[in-house]
Amino acid sequence: MGWENAPSHICRGGDLRGLAFCCPPIKYCPIHKALAVLKMTPEEFIKIKEEFGKKTKLGLGKNTCFGSLVWCCKITKPCPYRDYELAKNNISPDEYMELKKQLAEEIIKNSQFFKEAVEIFVKKGIPKELAEKCILETGDLKKAYEMAITKNNENRDEKI
Repeated sequence: MGWENAPSHICRGGDLRGLAFCCPPIKYCPIHKALAVLKMTPEEFIKIKEEFGKKTKLGLGKNTCFGSLVWCCKITKPCPYRDYELAKNNISPDEYMELKKQLAEEIIKNSQFFKEAVEIFVKKGIPKELAEKCILETGDLKKAYEMAITKNNENRDEKI
């Protein structure tokens, strides 16, 4: 489906990667808690998504709820507006989800949370590249740390 371990929407309990599927933070909803974890303001979040849309096909979709595919939900959630725009712009569901994965990574990478988490992992002996990869792959600090420890141990065992 273009993104093998895609998370649920934030409003359905998804991890931080689910922010790729969120609407603009206009009303109070779980997005505000996720942004607080990232130490990111709603304005910063909006800017990241809009800038990403300008660089990719997610910027298309003028007939969607918020005028851009960047704000649209996961492909598994039925939406005639999104699907119309995907078809009109010749964007496959796989391509859409791959772009959403890249958007999720862009959001997380541009957060204070990401910088601080990577720093902590490195202090605990996890290589920086591995720390970044695990955080981006899971969108969850605990899962990322567990994955990083496992992979780091595997890498050490291979070298022995």
